[in-house]
Amino acid sequence: MRLHRLTVTAFGPFAGSETVDFDALAAGGLFLLRGATGAGKSSVLDAVCFALYAETPGARRANRLRSDHADPKRLTSIELELTLGGRRLQITRLPEQRRPKKVGTGTTVERAQTLLREWVADAGDGTPGWRGLSKSHQEAGEEIHRLIGMNREQFCQVVLLPQGDFARFLKADSEERGKLLRRLFDTERFQHVEAWLAEQRRGQETAVQSGRRRLRDLVSKAEQAAGPGAEPAGDWMPAEEDDTAPAAGVLGWAAVLRSDAAERLTVAEAALASAEAAQRTSQEHRAAAEELAGRQRRHREARDRAERLAGFEAAAAADRRRLAAAQDAVGVESALRLRESATEALRRSRQAELRYREALSGTGDEGRGLAGADAAGLAEAELRLRAEVVRLEAVRAEERRCAELAREQRFLTDEQRSVEERAEEAEDWLAEFEGELGRLEQQHAEARAATDQVEQLDERRTELAFRLSAARERDGLRAEIATAEPRVADLRTIALDAREYSLDLRDRRLHGMAAELAEQLRAGEACRVCGSPEHPAPAEAAPDSRVGAEDEERARRAQADAERVWSEAEQALTALRVREATAAGAAGPDAADALTQLLSALEREHHEARHAAEALGRVEREIARLSQDRARRVEELREAKERAAVLSDRLLALSAERRTLAGRVAAARGEAASVADRAAALARLTEAVAATATAARARADASARLDGTEEELREAAATAGFPDSAAALAVLLPREERERLEARLERHRAETSAVRRELALPELAEAADRPPADLPAVAAALGAATERLGRAHADHAAARERCGALAVIGRQLTGLADELAPALDKYGRINRLAALAAGTSTENRLRMRLESYVLAARLEQVAAAASDRLVRMSGGRYTLIHSDDRGTGTKRSGLALRVVDAWTGTERDTATLSGGESFFASLSLALGLADVVTDEAGGMPLDTLFIDEGFGTLDEQSLEEVMDVLDGLRERDRAVGIVSHVADLRSRIPAQLLVRKGRHGSTLALAGREDA
Repeated sequence: MRLHRLTVTAFGPFAGSETVDFDALAAGGLFLLRGATGAGKSSVLDAVCFALYAETPGARRANRLRSDHADPKRLTSIELELTLGGRRLQITRLPEQRRPKKVGTGTTVERAQTLLREWVADAGDGTPGWRGLSKSHQEAGEEIHRLIGMNREQFCQVVLLPQGDFARFLKADSEERGKLLRRLFDTERFQHVEAWLAEQRRGQETAVQSGRRRLRDLVSKAEQAAGPGAEPAGDWMPAEEDDTAPAAGVLGWAAVLRSDAAERLTVAEAALASAEAAQRTSQEHRAAAEELAGRQRRHREARDRAERLAGFEAAAAADRRRLAAAQDAVGVESALRLRESATEALRRSRQAELRYREALSGTGDEGRGLAGADAAGLAEAELRLRAEVVRLEAVRAEERRCAELAREQRFLTDEQRSVEERAEEAEDWLAEFEGELGRLEQQHAEARAATDQVEQLDERRTELAFRLSAARERDGLRAEIATAEPRVADLRTIALDAREYSLDLRDRRLHGMAAELAEQLRAGEACRVCGSPEHPAPAEAAPDSRVGAEDEERARRAQADAERVWSEAEQALTALRVREATAAGAAGPDAADALTQLLSALEREHHEARHAAEALGRVEREIARLSQDRARRVEELREAKERAAVLSDRLLALSAERRTLAGRVAAARGEAASVADRAAALARLTEAVAATATAARARADASARLDGTEEELREAAATAGFPDSAAALAVLLPREERERLEARLERHRAETSAVRRELALPELAEAADRPPADLPAVAAALGAATERLGRAHADHAAARERCGALAVIGRQLTGLADELAPALDKYGRINRLAALAAGTSTENRLRMRLESYVLAARLEQVAAAASDRLVRMSGGRYTLIHSDDRGTGTKRSGLALRVVDAWTGTERDTATLSGGESFFASLSLALGLADVVTDEAGGMPLDTLFIDEGFGTLDEQSLEEVMDVLDGLRERDRAVGIVSHVADLRSRIPAQLLVRKGRHGSTLALAGREDA
């Protein structure tokens, strides 16, 4: 991967558009990024990372991307040209940001945009150029990630080389070091393997425990099925820790139980056969006794029934004679019923005729005249009355038409009155229209003026609100400045005192240098100054003026710290003053309180004007509504006048027709209230006459039918042999009574025959001659035999059930043994593997987890790659090695780093290195880790690297050695960028990118040594 060109616009501290030509900058291999603190050196690296991954490095991910100094109309964008995998690409990214609206005021959100293009020989028109690959965030990100082969975290650690992180990585414990290695080398799959093994172990352990529980359950069931007195299971049960064949002993114990149960079943079968034979014999004895007792009982009951039937014989003979006489009189019964029915019909018809004649008399004079007429007279009167009713129906139609005309006249009169009222109302409204329209037009003009005033007040209010905000910020910053100025003065005093003290210590050490050298002299050894082995008068230091290198170094560090704190406070104070001046210029000369009062008064004026302007829409709607109402009223007036003329003509025609019909209706109704009443009265009279005529005819028919039934009754009595009908009626019985006599006589005859047959049976006579049967004795013998058989059956069923249950349990135990054996074997293997992978097994002496083992291998590669450079940087003194030492307490091992000191031949902790030694050890570790991660990611060549800070801790010789190593990084045309404040690097590295900061944002420029 090689960077060619980077263009940033409105990004971070860069307000405008700045371009970095990496091809020109990195032509010599090494280049320096320098500038004041906060100028934006790291923002260049942020822009590279954002262009590739749409995110900034992790330590600065929360920073704002958009520049606070940029023009609001200028969008933030990053454009990066680079070569990846032999392809020259251009990546353009715009983050999500707010911009001013193109129409109106305010801002809107500009969505994030991504454009990925590639330089090709033919861009479509035969000439080379950029060809678009994708505008999708996801597609572009996947393509870039595929070509780089590293995720964002790996890229930031490998390409940007943050020294602060690797200083912490160098001195961290195994847990913290593992977190970084886990992110870089993606060892999550080994965590999944550990988790999978642990899950498999839990699953197999659950299966084994379930098998053990099932085994114990089956043993309990076998003991319960075998019953008391069976072989106990204690001596056959395996030990809890026996994982080889836990069911083997239980299978033998189950076989013993089944054998004992089979013997007990044989004994129960023999006892059951004996009990069944004894019970059958007792049943036969009881059956014989019951049969004898039954025959003796039947003989006694037959003899008793015969004696009872003999006492009923006289009554039965009388019933037979009575039944015979009643049957002879049955022929007269139907004739008698016909006479009774005719008599009842004649009585009802006479009553009905009387009621109808009385009703006819109550219908008026004409009805009373017809009440005494015979049937023929009534029929004639009915025909005459019906003809009159038909004539009146025709007149009723004319009467209804008169009523309809009257209703229509009333309706039309009401409508005419309503139409006249609407016309009058419309004329009144139109008379008031002009005045109302003038009033609304006046209100419309006032509301329009208020609307224009609101727009003017909006602009003034926005301006005052901005000035008030700036005034408040100005006052707050002045208070902060007043607080910060004394603190900066104190820090300046402290820094000057620290510098004076450090210079004083340096002078005192220089004055005492002779005594310090004299202390290192040894008899017979050459002096480092003059070379003489003799030391006649070595210098001596005063006891209270002795200053060592450590004292001087502490004073120098204290001076640097004090000056750094003073510089930071001075820069912060300068920033406050710049912000205060900006805010003061925006606020103007007015105080915040005065601006607040002005804004409040303007707010009230704006509220009143807006309230007046809000009536504009309402007034316009009222004017439009008033115009519509006028058109509607004019139309209503025209329609009302036309309708009134039509109604007047119609009312005249209706009045003439009604007078003509009223004369004919008055002649037809006579004295009645209406023709309908006259027709209804005649209809009622007609119905009464018709009903009376019908009743008269029915009474004549009933009288004739009664005479006929009297003659039929006399003929039926003579035919049955009776002198008259009265004699036949004397012996006649109802049909139900005759049926009861017949049934009683039939039962007497059947019962007498049955008793005679029963007494004639020889077996009953033979049984009556024998002694009575002893049923209680045979029943007791049968009960004892049955109880014995029940006990035998229960014992046999229990023995058979016991054998069946033990057989089923035996098969279950055999199946469980076959199932449990492979589960135990698998559990033993998976348990051992899981314990080894988790680092908890005694076989894992280092207590190293699987993931830690893989990371340890990677760390060993990193230490080897880092040592190649560390040996050169440290002048051959130091080497980094990976250590498998076990951690203290419960800590795991495998990720420790040790440093080997070739001067002393000892290993020691990396935390014992000095500041400068820690820097080049950290740098070596970072470069080594970059090489290993690059190989892990697929060997993608990294032609551009950045090293961020850390050179200030090196002395001149160490810096020279580090620069030699960095010069070696330029092999294979690699470019290395260094971000640093160290002054010596300005003279050593000719190619430099200078970042200048100012009030209106930072700028970028290529600089040489002359700009240093």
